[in-house]
Amino acid sequence: MKTILQLNTSILAGNSQSSRLTDKLVAQLDADNVIVRDLASDPVPHLTGERFGAFLSKPETRTQEQQSVVDYSDGLISELKQADVIVLGLPMYNFGVPSMLKAYFDHIARAGVTFRYTEKGPVGLLTGKKAYVVATRGGLYVGTPRDTQTAYVRDFLAFLGITDVEFVYAEGLAISDASRESSLRKARDSIERLAPAFA
Repeated sequence: MKTILQLNTSILAGNSQSSRLTDKLVAQLDADNVIVRDLASDPVPHLTGERFGAFLSKPETRTQEQQSVVDYSDGLISELKQADVIVLGLPMYNFGVPSMLKAYFDHIARAGVTFRYTEKGPVGLLTGKKAYVVATRGGLYVGTPRDTQTAYVRDFLAFLGITDVEFVYAEGLAISDASRESSLRKARDSIERLAPAFA
């Protein structure tokens, strides 16, 4: 059974262009099983010193509260490990990724669980997966210094061992009606050209 993990991050939920496009992409990929995690409607808590301390604690010394934090993180990581493909909806908010996505990243980057340190540097442990990122922006940023998302998301996924990453962009959505429709049409066309992931 092939599994997709769909991560939605828009504060507009199903009314957002990123969520609509990720829905279309997931349907195009034709998996046996789809796990949907909406990080806006069910947000991951932001990382605190207490939560980070729980990750660093040894199992035999954890308090009940620390174990609860670790169990929550383990659940997120379990979904990620199950997935053959990750589909990430990525709107741009104030030149960055949504804060709820950053919180999610902070809970799945666990030394010894999703990556490990070696003498030659960190090694990702979640290899053999494919990721698609559907990036939606009001302005035009691809290829400019203001595109802070692409390198960050690509580098983070590679840190976990996910190096096969493909981006689909829908930009200029706030410039004009014509710009929005043209960009969305191009994004939908790009999605339709993608071969089913499990063919």
